[in-house]
Amino acid sequence: MGKKLMLLALLFSAKIVSAQQDTTTLDEVVVTANKMAQKQSTTGKVVTVITKSDLEKMGNKNLATLLQEQVGVTVNGSSNNPGSVQTIFTRGASGGRTLVLLDGIPVNDPSFINNDLDLNLFATSSIERIEICRGAQSTLYGSDAIAGVINIITTSKDISRPIQINASSLLGSFGTQKNNLQLAGKKNKWSYSGRIAHTNSKGFSAANDSTGKNNFDADYYKGLALHGQINYAASEHFSVKAFSMYNKYKAGVDAGVFKDDRDFTIQNSSLLLGTGFVYKKNNFQITGTYQHNQLDRHFLNDSAHKTSTWYEKNDYTAASDYAEMYTSVKLSNRLTALLGLDYRKGSYSQDYFSISQWGPYSFNDPIRYAEQSALYGSLLYTSENKKLTLEVGGRANKHSVYGNNQTFTLNPSFALSANTRIFASVSSGFKAPSLYQISINDKLDPEKATSYEAGFSYQNKTLQTRLVYFNRQTANGIDYNYINYQYFNYVKQAVNGLEFEIKKSYTNGVTAFANYTFLAGKETTQNRITNQDTITYDYLLRRPTHQLNIGCSVQINTKLRVDISGRYASKRYDVGGYAAPDILLKSYATLAANVGYQLNKHWRFTADIQNFTNTKYYEVYGFTTMPLNASIGAVLNW
Repeated sequence: MGKKLMLLALLFSAKIVSAQQDTTTLDEVVVTANKMAQKQSTTGKVVTVITKSDLEKMGNKNLATLLQEQVGVTVNGSSNNPGSVQTIFTRGASGGRTLVLLDGIPVNDPSFINNDLDLNLFATSSIERIEICRGAQSTLYGSDAIAGVINIITTSKDISRPIQINASSLLGSFGTQKNNLQLAGKKNKWSYSGRIAHTNSKGFSAANDSTGKNNFDADYYKGLALHGQINYAASEHFSVKAFSMYNKYKAGVDAGVFKDDRDFTIQNSSLLLGTGFVYKKNNFQITGTYQHNQLDRHFLNDSAHKTSTWYEKNDYTAASDYAEMYTSVKLSNRLTALLGLDYRKGSYSQDYFSISQWGPYSFNDPIRYAEQSALYGSLLYTSENKKLTLEVGGRANKHSVYGNNQTFTLNPSFALSANTRIFASVSSGFKAPSLYQISINDKLDPEKATSYEAGFSYQNKTLQTRLVYFNRQTANGIDYNYINYQYFNYVKQAVNGLEFEIKKSYTNGVTAFANYTFLAGKETTQNRITNQDTITYDYLLRRPTHQLNIGCSVQINTKLRVDISGRYASKRYDVGGYAAPDILLKSYATLAANVGYQLNKHWRFTADIQNFTNTKYYEVYGFTTMPLNASIGAVLNW
């Protein structure tokens, strides 16, 4: 079936059988927008919520695929083989410019070039909900929040009995097995939860076999996730918690673009430990948190299957620490103040050894570290008639290498009626140079961006919709100079875009949704062909100009639900290689279906088909994307 016909089928299906996700709901209670719980409809921030119900319909999807289905977000590599690199692009910003939070706390890997996080480490069964807050959020969340933040929330609000059990098992294509067990409970002043998830997949070849005759081997994936949390409500006003999360996986990888490697593996792990408290009384709340994360990455390519590199061993050890304390005070019925302090430290070391056709090579990078501390605050004003809200905020940040920088935010919104709200914002964001980049050039300054947005939202009992225009101007962008082999502050980026979301519920149990993202970007950087002169590209690598997600859900009866969804991405460019022209990647459209059957209050069964038209396309040039695949699963709640 041709791409155009597939897209027509996708659009037609949305009219007659509709929505896979409840992600455009605009009246959820959210915490990410202002670090305070509030109705989504009362904030001027652009927030998308992925609910527990959405997560239950995932089937064999990973976290990256789920994020990519949200407006304004592209996760490059989400459809590649498990264990592949997955890069988040929000509103056209480059990788590492979207900050990932775990229960409101920044998480990253200091050994990564862009200081981002390996999404493969997250087991979706450990997630209760996700909040995506788009636009520059550095005032509240600091470095890396240039284009937005993604808050992955693991704390469950549904614990009411001493023992609650949730277990699930899924079997799917390519030998995929996913098993999950959760125990949770609440008694007197104590509550707890513990989860274990295990994933195995034989996978498929990470590299694309362009001839189909080279017998590329399948690249497997094995993952384990453990998560625990305990809470103690010492009094009506004061509670403390301790939490931990351990994730690890091992996966097969390949030698590169269109190049197989039968003995190249990656093994990553993350151990996260933390504690926190909340004191809340009357109009005052203070929250404190400390978190330590230890990360290890190991690449091993032995000599059994020789490519250009015969043997390679590359080990990274990294650690990050984060401490924060903030308070919110309701000064009056109209004015709330937020004031906070945070501290973060990152460190990493690398040990490398290889043997290739050019001989042996070794490299040892000793422990490197950097620290940041910040003071931030905001004022949130609400008019007496509740129609006008205004947030004003600022952050002063101190970095141990480059010094000081500041950010600000100004975010008004106004309710035209009970159903319609208009909003706007101007805010700044920054990205501190990563430890890896500083190790090559310690004279780097932070990348800075200013974002503007304006839009409106409308909602009633059956219809929610939102339209947003945004513009972001990035200066002092950090990139790699292939002349002197240094990272440098050089890149300028300008992005204009539109985001449109709509969800409609019908009385016959049908719900339809759609979201559309338009990007128009320009980037001034080093010429990728000559590596010498400066050039302005009128496109953004791996980010489509047009992106559409659409779908529908039909509740056939009290037990049976059917979902159909589709995705379209327009043409986009990828890097063609060193000193080579960029490669134009074709547009693509994919379709998926999910069926859920609620047998009784304890048992639920699911069946899922992804890419059921078996569309072949590239997200990353030269690497295979997920073909037609199916899964079945069972869920027990007790």
